[in-house]
Amino acid sequence: MHALIMSFGTRGDIQPYAALAGTLSRSGHDVTLAVPEGFADLVPRDGPVPVMHHPAGSTMLRLLQDVMPELSGPRDALRTLGIMNSAMRELNAECWAAAQAARPDVVVHHPKTLAGAHIAEALGVPGVLSLPLPFYTPTREHPMPFFGGASFGGWGNRASYVLNRMGGAMYGGMINDFRRRLGLGRLRRLSDPLRNPDGSPVHILYPYSRHVVPVPGDYPSSAHVTGYWFLDNSDWQPPTMLTDFLAAGEPPVYVGFGSMGFGKGADQRRDAILAALKTRGLRGIVATGWGGITPGRSGTDDVLFIEGAPHDWLFERVAAVVHHGGAGSTAAGLRAGKPTLVVPFLGDQPFWGARVHAIGAGPAPLPARHLAAGLTDRLGDLVGTDSYAARAAEVGTAIRAEEGLGAGVRVLEQITSMTTAEDRTAR
Repeated sequence: MHALIMSFGTRGDIQPYAALAGTLSRSGHDVTLAVPEGFADLVPRDGPVPVMHHPAGSTMLRLLQDVMPELSGPRDALRTLGIMNSAMRELNAECWAAAQAARPDVVVHHPKTLAGAHIAEALGVPGVLSLPLPFYTPTREHPMPFFGGASFGGWGNRASYVLNRMGGAMYGGMINDFRRRLGLGRLRRLSDPLRNPDGSPVHILYPYSRHVVPVPGDYPSSAHVTGYWFLDNSDWQPPTMLTDFLAAGEPPVYVGFGSMGFGKGADQRRDAILAALKTRGLRGIVATGWGGITPGRSGTDDVLFIEGAPHDWLFERVAAVVHHGGAGSTAAGLRAGKPTLVVPFLGDQPFWGARVHAIGAGPAPLPARHLAAGLTDRLGDLVGTDSYAARAAEVGTAIRAEEGLGAGVRVLEQITSMTTAEDRTAR
């Protein structure tokens, strides 16, 4: 089997798919990973056949990294969509170039790579949608994750998933232009992303843990909740400043908001974090990320500022974690068994904050707009409630026992083998 895997976004959007690529390679499969050049360091090199990296989305990644620190918040971010259009078209073309070079048997694509399903259709191979949150498959048990922890009742929850067709509405023109270049027919702007053109269901890989979000009883067989996909960063060497700080006292609290680099509020976020840590008498490691937190003076006794560090290495060495609630950060904190406070900014982050609280691994999420007023109290709750630490440790043990990557490989093997058998029957 030759798998083409395509993803775009921040580091957290790439790492799970790099991990899947590595596991597929070590299982004897050929793999091409189409991700931005800026994430080339994540491409696994230890399989019997090296994973091939085809750069895709590098221009759009640079635009995001340049633009995010200049924004004041999510509404401001929406106004940048126009400047991304040409870069998105470039990403589509680069993904198609990767497919032409790889000639894969299956295409695994994150929804941020708009071209994925259409490339699979053009090649006549299975297209497998994948993202680490239960975003697409309708269920009565919870609404679409962009509604946070709300519930609208069984019928209302299920109906909320009609919004997953909005990608087609927003980018329908771009998608149909791309399909025309591939020799494919037009799609309706509100076409169902869960149905192939022949009416068959689209398979979806959901790399998250059932211990964090239970698998709904009304999920179809085409929805596969595998468990998390973690990338091994065991070769990473921490800087001396970081190891010295960790060794100098009690385990600190980690605070970082990843790619939520709304730089116009970065000073205020830094001041709120420092004030809360000081009031609670806590040591802290503060990750500045993409400009979301302005650096302060490092090397003090109580607080160390860093740009970032692999979560799988760092989170094992801290007492608790405070982050924005990205799917990857949430997974890493819970895997490490650490009590977690989510400070959501946008998107699915309130959903993950609600799930952390629902499973008892941390306090209720603190919206980013309330950081200055609420962090001191919420931080006290995080470190002062023994049940959070105990429950987080239980969840961490359960997550570490899962074999999410192996499950993902088996699903892809089954999908491609079924397709091969159907082709033989058709002949």
